[in-house]
Amino acid sequence: MTTTTPLSSVKPHIVVVGNGMVGHHFVEQLIAQGGHEQFSISVFGEEPHLAYDRVHLSEYFTGKGAADLAMTDGSLYDDNGVRYFTNSLVSAIDRDNKTLLLEKGDSLSYDKLVLATGSYPFVPPIPGHQRGNTFVYRTLEDLDAIRDCAKQVTRGTVVGGGLLGLEAANALKNLGLETSVVEFAPRLMPVQLDEKGGSVLKGMIEGLGVKVYTDTATQEIVDGEEAFHRMNFADGSHLETDLILFSAGIRPQDALARQSGLEMGERGGITINNQCQTSDADIYAIGECALWNNRIYGLVAPGYTMAKAAVGDLLGDNSVAFTGADMSTKLKLLGCDVGSVGDAHSQTQGCKVFVYQDEISQSYRKMVVSEDGSKLLGAVLVGDNSYYDTLLQYYLNAIDLPEQAQSLILPAMDGAPAALGVESLPATASICSCHNVTKQDINDAVCQGAMSVGDVKGVTKAATGCGGCAALLKKVVDSELLALGVEVSTDICEHFAYTRQDLYNLVKIEGIKTFKELLTKHGKGHGCEICKPAVGSILASVWNDYVLKKDHISLQDTNDRFLANMQKDGTYSIVPRIPGGEITPERLIVLGQVAKDYNLYTKVTGGQRIDLFGATLPQLPEIWAKLIEAGFETGQAYGKSLRTVKSCVGSTWCRYGVNDSMGMAIKLENRYKGLRSPHKIKFAVSGCTRECAEAQSKDIGVIATEGGWNLYVCGNGGMKPRHGDLFATDLDDETLVKYIDRVLMFYTKTADRLQRTSVWMDGLEGGLDYLKEVVIDDKLGLCNELEAQMDLVVDTFQCEWKTTLEDEEALKTFRQFVNYEGEDSNVVFVQERDQIRPATDLEKQQLIAKAG
Repeated sequence: MTTTTPLSSVKPHIVVVGNGMVGHHFVEQLIAQGGHEQFSISVFGEEPHLAYDRVHLSEYFTGKGAADLAMTDGSLYDDNGVRYFTNSLVSAIDRDNKTLLLEKGDSLSYDKLVLATGSYPFVPPIPGHQRGNTFVYRTLEDLDAIRDCAKQVTRGTVVGGGLLGLEAANALKNLGLETSVVEFAPRLMPVQLDEKGGSVLKGMIEGLGVKVYTDTATQEIVDGEEAFHRMNFADGSHLETDLILFSAGIRPQDALARQSGLEMGERGGITINNQCQTSDADIYAIGECALWNNRIYGLVAPGYTMAKAAVGDLLGDNSVAFTGADMSTKLKLLGCDVGSVGDAHSQTQGCKVFVYQDEISQSYRKMVVSEDGSKLLGAVLVGDNSYYDTLLQYYLNAIDLPEQAQSLILPAMDGAPAALGVESLPATASICSCHNVTKQDINDAVCQGAMSVGDVKGVTKAATGCGGCAALLKKVVDSELLALGVEVSTDICEHFAYTRQDLYNLVKIEGIKTFKELLTKHGKGHGCEICKPAVGSILASVWNDYVLKKDHISLQDTNDRFLANMQKDGTYSIVPRIPGGEITPERLIVLGQVAKDYNLYTKVTGGQRIDLFGATLPQLPEIWAKLIEAGFETGQAYGKSLRTVKSCVGSTWCRYGVNDSMGMAIKLENRYKGLRSPHKIKFAVSGCTRECAEAQSKDIGVIATEGGWNLYVCGNGGMKPRHGDLFATDLDDETLVKYIDRVLMFYTKTADRLQRTSVWMDGLEGGLDYLKEVVIDDKLGLCNELEAQMDLVVDTFQCEWKTTLEDEEALKTFRQFVNYEGEDSNVVFVQERDQIRPATDLEKQQLIAKAG
């Protein structure tokens, strides 16, 4: 391809150098506004792939392929006459002749040139940084190389504790490596977090088994004695590791612009104006290579805004300009919530600060407000991002703070102001920062016929970037639809145009047995974190199939996938079922012996079971083999299912008891132990009205009377305790079980995902009275079906751990590392009250110092 004239003799020629996310977005915007009819367009990318989603790059290590991350397959370009070239590096710009020289020797002319060359990873010039087994984290090829190396080694270290560094650490951990992070600054994420927030985040990440070294400078990298590398630190300490991944920041990819003589920033970056023009009016720069007002913007959202500004200028619309961007961020790093808004470091003169910290739940929240307390200037969130959307809108739209502003970061209390509703947001409120979508944009889309969240996404692209605004987007769309008098969609997510109840009915009526089959018949796309576990729960409720079956395992969260509850230090708890709390001395001895053999922390729970804490992943099958042999079953403590049936000793032992509460508790627990439901369920049976088992605070509560049993339904403990409602009185054993069957199956059939029984009943039109009509009077004619479905669940019960121990493929799930048979050295215990507990950070350091 050698040419010195535009590819079209009629249309001016626009050349885009760089086909990353921002370069691709520029082309999308140009096409959307008819620019392809005014210009010939050529796109050059140096990678072998067309544009792909770098924001979700780490998902490449969790099952997604290049095709899943691709932002286009080329059809958009082909359909609109855009010429595109991969593996094509532009080596020089001849501005005088408006010609580009390609590395392969070809040349072509341009009328307008758009530089979207992005950035490159900064690798600190540490002696030894070019050794083997050293990588950066930028392209799919980088990730392929990291994955290949990880198959051969056991330890990996990330140099850099910023946003990208922690994403890279998560990738190494997902690959099964013992992972460390080395950060030069005194805290993690120094740009986004203050000192305390960084400290809390460090503790959370270390609790997940990742070693963190802050305020640490690497002086050199040499051969290790026990690993491939030895990193020598400035303080005289060192770290041995097999793989090093540099993620210490980015630098603008501006060499091409520098060669051509364009104006540059003192520390790099191509200088641009508000229309993203460089010092040459025919050349634009957008994204991470561009320098606006002496600042490089390292997030995709500002790059998209630059792309729109450049398109506007090219098409004669100067109303769109780039005038800076908000750098607030909401992230989930290594499973930890992190949020940063505005002036997170309290640098504004005269500002005031509110701080809330909960060391037990590892939550830290800070608000920075104006001197008079009327405006939010910034915020830091670590451990819980549920406050982020409200705080961001107060900040972006300069909304006056409530009188008790600190309540915005405090746990919910009576009298506290309600969270900021979407109706209170101005039309200019930014809903999606990645694509610069405002509340007005969403209103316009709805008014023009977008009748669902999916429709609005298609029109505005909101929530298609990082996805962090998805929940807020749905609220705004629902609000706008209601304002127009339109019935709001109750679709479970964008992949299924159905409610959970609809999906339940489809699965049952059509005999659908897998998520893939349901998606093929009634959905679209690949599914998400909302629909996958919901469908997994439905499949288990209807067919009671094995949850770790090949077709089901990808739908499960961590606890269900490993049939155990993960604890804060990365170990797991063992909770065998003990129906009614009744246990023989022989089985009690087995539990004690297992706890002793594996050095487990032992606790009697509030639900009359025994928890054994501190088991590592590979130990789970070994321990359960011993428990199964002794006659125990899985206790389902990890599932959305029946947890426990609490009981007193009843008439068997107690002088006040009027009925056999122990016998009924065991009967009920054995009957319903296999039921998967929308949320966890707890029972209790009390032998008299003295209520020693606290039955009225449970989803299903049974209290003995002289005339039989009183049944209470839809109570719960937890964060919002609620007493159950009296449902029926003086029931015999058969009727009691029949009513419970019907209530539980009606709940399982009709409740929303993750909806507790109390919330479900309150949401029924008619509430308790309606539920009585359905269950007792058979108002809907469903009772026979509900009982038959429960009988199926009871008849097909299987102990999931027993099934797992008999399945060689399922047992592969319980390897700590895919390439290493040893133990996780990050799991450290200390003794307290004659038992183990997870060591604190300080205790770990003291143990290491003592051993060294």
